[in-house]
Amino acid sequence: MMEKELKILIINGPNLNLLGTREPGVYGNQSFGDYFSTLQFQFKETELSYFQSNSEGDLITKIQQAEGVFDGIVLNAAAYTHTSVGIGDAIAAISVPVVEVHISNTFARESYRHHSYISKNAVGIIVGFGLKSYELAIKSFL
Repeated sequence: MMEKELKILIINGPNLNLLGTREPGVYGNQSFGDYFSTLQFQFKETELSYFQSNSEGDLITKIQQAEGVFDGIVLNAAAYTHTSVGIGDAIAAISVPVVEVHISNTFARESYRHHSYISKNAVGIIVGFGLKSYELAIKSFL
């Protein structure tokens, strides 16, 4: 069996487990599980892993554990983007490149969503393309 070229970890933060039912006007009506299957089919040569947590500490631990295991992280820290110095520090502490993604255009929303503690340490930021933001982030690693 042929080994996958790249190993990419997708990490989703709080409330993204509700995709498909949560504010469909903002986030669409597809669950992330269904979309993840689509990504796996689309990127057959890439080993994709997925983790979601509503807990800041669990997200930090997962980011730290990616060191030496994954070639890249696609991170949607959700609301923690705007509040978590700890997640920003975890990204700065590892050598694995991180692409920050957001489903909605955070700059077209409430002003508190305009600041990110993630961006400074990310290699790139993709916002506002719906779930396609994840596809674009994966492509950036290829």
